[in-house]
Amino acid sequence: MAEIRQAIPWGKGVLKSRLLRWGAGIPAALALILFIASYTLDAPLRSMMEKKLNRDLKGYSVRLPGVHVQLLGLSLTLKGLTVMQQAHPETPVASFPAIKASIHWGGLLSGRLVAEFLLTQPKIVINLQQLRSEAASTVPLKERGWQRAVEDIYPLKINTLKIKDANLTYIDQDPKMPLVLSHVNLQAVNIRNIRLPDQVYPSTFHLDAAIFGTGRGSIDGAGNFLAEPYPGIKGRLKLEKVPIDYFKPVFARSNVSLQGGILQAAGEAEYAPKVKMAHLESLTIQGMKIDYIHSPRTAKVEKKRAIKAGKAARELSNKPGVLIRADQVSLTGCTLGLVNRAESKPYRIYLTDTDLQMNNFSNHFSQGPAKVHLKAKFMGSGPTTASATFRPNKTGPDLDLSLKIEESRLTAMNDVLRAYGDFDVSAGFFTLVTELHIKNNAITGYIKPFFRDMKVYDRRKDKKRSIPHQMYEILVGGVAKILENRPHQEVATKVDITGSVGKPETSTWQIVTQLIKNAFFKALLPSFEKEAPGKGKR
Repeated sequence: MAEIRQAIPWGKGVLKSRLLRWGAGIPAALALILFIASYTLDAPLRSMMEKKLNRDLKGYSVRLPGVHVQLLGLSLTLKGLTVMQQAHPETPVASFPAIKASIHWGGLLSGRLVAEFLLTQPKIVINLQQLRSEAASTVPLKERGWQRAVEDIYPLKINTLKIKDANLTYIDQDPKMPLVLSHVNLQAVNIRNIRLPDQVYPSTFHLDAAIFGTGRGSIDGAGNFLAEPYPGIKGRLKLEKVPIDYFKPVFARSNVSLQGGILQAAGEAEYAPKVKMAHLESLTIQGMKIDYIHSPRTAKVEKKRAIKAGKAARELSNKPGVLIRADQVSLTGCTLGLVNRAESKPYRIYLTDTDLQMNNFSNHFSQGPAKVHLKAKFMGSGPTTASATFRPNKTGPDLDLSLKIEESRLTAMNDVLRAYGDFDVSAGFFTLVTELHIKNNAITGYIKPFFRDMKVYDRRKDKKRSIPHQMYEILVGGVAKILENRPHQEVATKVDITGSVGKPETSTWQIVTQLIKNAFFKALLPSFEKEAPGKGKR
């Protein structure tokens, strides 16, 4: 009996041990079964998913080499997904080495069944041809099937999105100058507004990237991705050491030649159904060379572009709910030029060593007037200063401008003189003073140039020219001598500017440029028409 009593406790211990092993073994066996079953589902799931994606997308097709489902964690990983534009299928527009979709367990703890997506090292490459095909498509973006495609990958709504080390490339006309954002990292959380649903912007996001190799950029913001009729976002932007030379092909389509330059900027923006705001706290561009090129071939397009810009400026001026503001914009060590190829003899006018400061620019009158101050060298030699005050006005431009150019070498302006006066000079200096006022569609002001020690005819330089042309240059030089202010050895003339703007659709700077151009060349040419009463009025 004693032996039997001793055996009973031993039997209970064995039973407990076996129950524990069974208790642990059954979940382990189930996990193993699910693990093995996951691999058996990969091939049929891959084929089915690829077909569904291609069926849902409009204008695009996909290839999906691999899929791995994990039944144990209810996650899905897509491997090597590529997306091609059907109009240009030569190269993929997007490739995704790995996309992992799974249940967002944090959302589950809050009582919501939502998903989180992780994209690792995706690459997007778009060229100008593909972009134009996209713009020409008659199928609206919301009907392209992208939302259905995401649901094909994972049926739950995305609540957290993470993108690691992405690469975004845009190739314009020059494939040697692509616009590349590399090492792009993005994290957006609470997309479905599970937490803090009563806040205006319950979701948060962060993005950082390398820009064109040497530059850096970041955005920190918040949003409401469920807002109607479209999502609302608010964020703070910072850009550092961005080389803007890469935008050369893009600017070329707007008659702008760009070379060099480094950009830095900081500000914030908000875009939502009830408010639209862009606040640029600071923008600095260093070492940029930029020319606007006017040519006969593009003259009509330039005019349409100017009218469109003027119309857009008027629509935004003092528009409720839309605030555009720039506290400080600076250009340092830049060269600004205007190239005119529409004349029989092309020329270029430019400012070097340009330092420009613009403060308090806004599209709202309530923000006060904007101020512009400029220091530069006209045609590389003449110290130049300018100041301007302008105010946003719905009825038209509202501007005060003063400009002074001192002792610029006339020989640097020979191309201009040949274009408009059919002569050049071998010596001399040029000074200009002007004031312009534009208000209530009325223009007042004057432009007054001075010419000192001007030498038009040079026997050695002009000996190969025709006799009539030599006689013409002698005559021009003689007129200058007759009109010369003897005590100061200078020729001076003045053109008064009065009248109406006439074309309210024209932009402010187009009006100013045209006024100065017309008055400048009328006063510049040494026919000195100011001697005739009534001439010079505009």
